[in-house]
Amino acid sequence: MKSKLTDELQSRTQTLQLGGEEFQITRQHDFGIVINRPLKFRTDEDDYLHRVLLRKDVRESFLEIVDQEGLVVCKNIRSAELSYRKVRGKSSHGKLSQAEYYHHDGCSCPVKPRVVEIRMPHQLVARNIATAIAPFRSVVEAMLRSLPQEILKCGELQSILDQFSRPASKHPLVATWDQIQGRVTRLVRRELDAESCRAYFRQVDTAANAYVEPWEMGESRLICNNHQDLAQTMQHRRSYQTPKVSAEANGSLVKRWTAEET
Repeated sequence: MKSKLTDELQSRTQTLQLGGEEFQITRQHDFGIVINRPLKFRTDEDDYLHRVLLRKDVRESFLEIVDQEGLVVCKNIRSAELSYRKVRGKSSHGKLSQAEYYHHDGCSCPVKPRVVEIRMPHQLVARNIATAIAPFRSVVEAMLRSLPQEILKCGELQSILDQFSRPASKHPLVATWDQIQGRVTRLVRRELDAESCRAYFRQVDTAANAYVEPWEMGESRLICNNHQDLAQTMQHRRSYQTPKVSAEANGSLVKRWTAEET
């Protein structure tokens, strides 16, 4: 089954056979796939993500697709699963929340979760805040390229950026990317005010070719959060596409670490 799925995805076919069902898929971005509700699953009670894709006999094959694609978006889901928890964290005019910086989930854990699933349940209020998702490699390079010149001159950041301009074999070691990213994040937090920092990260979203599609009700995004090849992992962040407005009503998100749940 694994080789068949790989062949189908690499050839960019418009259907995917998995768990005895045929799914319509589209590619709306340079990475990731979007899975739409199968024709036979049309009632509000039909939850094809949990009933089919995360079923015990299908689960690992589906998670391997998330590993391979980096991002799998499942549309039109209604779920009564109890394991989702609210996405927390507050942002203000004067200070960015930790979620506004690019990160892997479970960054403080000894082993990061393999997959993080973020979804927007059906609710009364739409969500205007984007979730930016991009490959780790692209994010680190984009953070360097988007720095104001006066910050890029700090220490060896320019020389690190120059390394990213060389062939991949000459790039900084993958094991150092977290340190590079952490240093850049601390610098922009210290040197830029909150809205300038948000504007900077919007530039990073663009430079990293991040997935920032608007949220739809009943949509789940499954993100490769811990690939065995660190360079293949994805990062994500809460992304304000325009300057933050106080007291703006926004729909809420829920999440879970899908691969770790039985």
